[in-house]
Amino acid sequence: MNSKRPVNLDITTIKLPLPAYTSILHRVSGVILFVGLGFLLYGLDLSLASEESFDSLKVLLASPLAKFITWGILSALIYHFVAGVKHLLMDVDIGDGKESGKFGAIITLVLSIVLIILAGVWLW
Repeated sequence: MNSKRPVNLDITTIKLPLPAYTSILHRVSGVILFVGLGFLLYGLDLSLASEESFDSLKVLLASPLAKFITWGILSALIYHFVAGVKHLLMDVDIGDGKESGKFGAIITLVLSIVLIILAGVWLW
C-alpha cells in the first residue's frame, strides 16, 4: 500500500481526547489494585495469625506511610469502580457518542476526585 500520509510516531505530540485519558487511568488503576492486593493479603495474614500479630498490624497501620498506601489503594478502587460503571453504561449504549463520551469522562473524573477526597478525610 503506497500511502502518502505523514506518519507521526512521536507519542508525546499526539493530542488524545479526554475519554482516552480516563480509559488509560482505568487500566492503570486496575494494575495498582492488582499490586495493592499483595499488601491487603499480607495485612489479612497478619490479622489472622495471632493476637500479637494483629496488634502489630494495628501499630503498622497507624503510621503515615501505611495510611498513604491504604489511601492509594482505596483511590485506585474508587476510580476503577466509577470508571467501570461508566464502561458498563456504555455497553448498554448510554453515553457512547462523542459528546456524551466527553461528558461521561468529566463526570467520572469529578465524581472520582470527590470520593477520593472523602476517603482521605475518612482515613485520616
